[in-house]
Amino acid sequence: MTNEDQDDGTHRHQLSIVIPAYNEQENIGPCLEELMTLLVDESGIDTEVIVVNDNSSDATEAEVLKRRERWPTIRLVRRQPPGGFGRAIRSGLQFVRGKVVIIYMADRSDHPEDARRYYDTIQEGYDCVFGSRFIQGAEVKRYPTVKLWVNRCVNKAIQWMFWTPMNDLTNAFKAYRADVVDHCGPYRACHFNITLEMSLSALISGHRIKEIPIRWEGRTWGSTNLRMREMGRRYLCTLLMLFFQRVLMSDDVVAERQRQTDMAFEVTPDMP
Repeated sequence: MTNEDQDDGTHRHQLSIVIPAYNEQENIGPCLEELMTLLVDESGIDTEVIVVNDNSSDATEAEVLKRRERWPTIRLVRRQPPGGFGRAIRSGLQFVRGKVVIIYMADRSDHPEDARRYYDTIQEGYDCVFGSRFIQGAEVKRYPTVKLWVNRCVNKAIQWMFWTPMNDLTNAFKAYRADVVDHCGPYRACHFNITLEMSLSALISGHRIKEIPIRWEGRTWGSTNLRMREMGRRYLCTLLMLFFQRVLMSDDVVAERQRQTDMAFEVTPDMP
């Protein structure tokens, strides 16, 4: 991620939204229109949206380019194989120019109003905002029963392991200050387990996090790429890695959060 405000002449946006997209030709256009209309046209937030085309075989890119004609701060990143949700997120983060970063789903399961609430909450002084679909005030529609049951079991286990009241840490839709992403990265997860890697890394680093209720709707077009059996081992690996990091290396983790970006300098002959 590039953090320079003006050093390279690049404009620093208030908000960056990273959207991974794989074969979302029916969803991505309305998704972008809803976001940009609310955040830019109505709310006046200086927003860039980075759509990461994760090797789509349909017209996803064409739909993005159509919307860029109206909103020039929509950016398109094209990935090469291998694909993967986590790889797409990591690619998108490399191009971020904003002070606040939101991970957003292309399938329109997330809502622009919640993205604006995320941004407003960050402005209150929080480092991260995590949305929950399972606290008072939240609304969930079309969540498949089996996946809902698995979600609740996994998140309950995470609560116990990390001593946290937050109950939807596997949800990708979250907001971070850009410097939090920088300090907690680089990330390694290649698939949906990046949702755990990002959120738990921020949690164990001691960043100030607020959980708020959100709306969520299951997709009405296309199909999800999340296969629970395949993802189980990936989630488990990420979960155990961060758990032992929290238990055995908490002092180093916190120290890394508090470090300055430029902690070292070269000693030259003319220096005292």
